Amino acid sequence: MLKGKKIVLGITGSIAAYKSCLIIRELIKRGAEVQVVITPAGKEFITPITLSALTHKPVISEFFSQRDGTWNSHVDLGLWADAMLIAPCTASTIGKMAGGVADNMLITTYLSMKAPVFVAPAMDLDMFAHPSTQQNLKRLQEYGNIIIEPQKGFLASGLEGKGRMEEPEIIAEILEHHFDNKPQELKGKKIVITAGPTYEKIDPVRFIGNYSSGKMGFAIAEECAARGADVRLIAGPVSMKASSRIKRTDVESCEEMYNATVAEFKDADAAILCAAVADFRPEHTEEQKIKRGNEDMVIRLSPTHDIARHLGKIKRPDQRLVGFALETNDEESNARKKLEKKNLDFIVLNSTRNEGTTFRSDDNKITIISKDSVKEYEKKPKTEVAADIVDELVRRFLN
Repeated sequence: MLKGKKIVLGITGSIAAYKSCLIIRELIKRGAEVQVVITPAGKEFITPITLSALTHKPVISEFFSQRDGTWNSHVDLGLWADAMLIAPCTASTIGKMAGGVADNMLITTYLSMKAPVFVAPAMDLDMFAHPSTQQNLKRLQEYGNIIIEPQKGFLASGLEGKGRMEEPEIIAEILEHHFDNKPQELKGKKIVITAGPTYEKIDPVRFIGNYSSGKMGFAIAEECAARGADVRLIAGPVSMKASSRIKRTDVESCEEMYNATVAEFKDADAAILCAAVADFRPEHTEEQKIKRGNEDMVIRLSPTHDIARHLGKIKRPDQRLVGFALETNDEESNARKKLEKKNLDFIVLNSTRNEGTTFRSDDNKITIISKDSVKEYEKKPKTEVAADIVDELVRRFLN
């Protein structure tokens, strides 16, 4: 989160300036305080009134704000901010930044900035690829600026290449990750994580599934990524979004989740199997919607793949495997059987008898069980539960 962070947002004269409204929204949603500094050319694309309404602060554009001599201090802004973001940033502004051409309020603020500076270029392909632009970007990187690479996409020239400014949500994520001070204990580790339910089709419009929202698995994925891991998230049909630093594969059925997980696990350092995978699927799937009839209908079920058991069989000594057990009764006994049967390093137990936890909730109450230990935790938000689980995984790597 960016809670309490002060961000100076610089806006330049690009057609992408309209996206600055979305950037402001994303930064404020994450808890940041935003002060806009806009160039005269930027005001040709978006009005200061719009920006001020979003930030609840006067927009700064000129050195002097009134005719009575009141002036805007770029030095004070440089001391106030925790970060400066220039988005969109034109080729002209990049050149001025690289050369120290302080002819507007944005550049003087940049030159006075004590905090990290993020630059999101926005221009057409030819301008971005031009040697002078590339040289200026290299100079900015040498100065310590963080360049947010433009998107790849089809541009006006019809060629595929870079130039379009990165999307506002991803820009906000990049700033958020910068301020994430978590230790990088999992740097260099590939972690496979499954999340959400699976749907096993009965016919084109009906399926066998469960209530899993994916919240726990996604929280674990974000926690692993924050600690430096290369995260491969295999997600069932859920509406949740993962941050750009996570490599996500979407699946629907157990068969698809099995194939994707086994493929990723081969060169992984660990797998955390948080998904609520359906244990059974219909033996036969109808190609057309089943119509209502007067007679009872019987659906024969057959077992699906046991992903955890298969990974436990192929697991190397240097790999770690974490499972989940959602129980309704005899919780610890059932979890221990699963731990041993599936060759897990530890298992995360939760129970449907703990109200306000498990499916669809934002909280969870877990017990982590291994062969030689049992650790019970208080009910807490799933983001904090994820940290407890990853702490245990880190200990397993260190031991």
